[in-house]
Amino acid sequence: MTARPPRPLVVCDCDEVLLHMVAPFRDWLAENQGVTFRMKSSDFSEAMRWTESGERVEPKEIWRLLRAFFETEMARQRPIAGAVEAMAELAKLADVVVLTNLLDAHRDLRQDQLTAHDIAARVYTNQGPKGPALAAIIAEYSPSHTFFVDDLPQHHQSARETVGNLTTLHLCGEPMLAPHIACAHAAGHADARIDTWAEALPWLLARIEAHTPTTQES
Repeated sequence: MTARPPRPLVVCDCDEVLLHMVAPFRDWLAENQGVTFRMKSSDFSEAMRWTESGERVEPKEIWRLLRAFFETEMARQRPIAGAVEAMAELAKLADVVVLTNLLDAHRDLRQDQLTAHDIAARVYTNQGPKGPALAAIIAEYSPSHTFFVDDLPQHHQSARETVGNLTTLHLCGEPMLAPHIACAHAAGHADARIDTWAEALPWLLARIEAHTPTTQES
């Protein structure tokens, strides 16, 4: 009898890793909400100003606008270059899931959104640091090794502190954001920082192959 060995597991973020979010959000704000969005630093709250007055949008209004975007405007989001093809290639060698920081009520919307873009991956939602949610996914899949891909350094830190034994890739595929995001690799929380799928995919595939057990007869 041939036993199926544990497979590697890839846990991937969505916004700015698989799909553009800030760019369509910016366009929607300008078209429908009277808000100008200009990213000049890593402080997201500083990027949003009321167009008419120039005043900064208050945090409670930022959260309201974000919720409204994800409830009604997710169809505006388009894939990061190479992301769809990369997910298909990764799925040949590993179990692939998406861990996204959205309200649980938006999980089905995200699942349908990814399916519409031909990204076949189970979606897990989370709020706050991703380490605990990542640990729960690992416990469910019992993989041979885990690979974590995310665009925000705080989630890499949380993953390292909570899980420890995994391979992490810091990837931000949105050029508007990438220059302003602190590097998790430089901070010691990611194994690499690569911001394009053209370079990230071969990096991941090589390491997945190295962690793929061979099938043994039992």
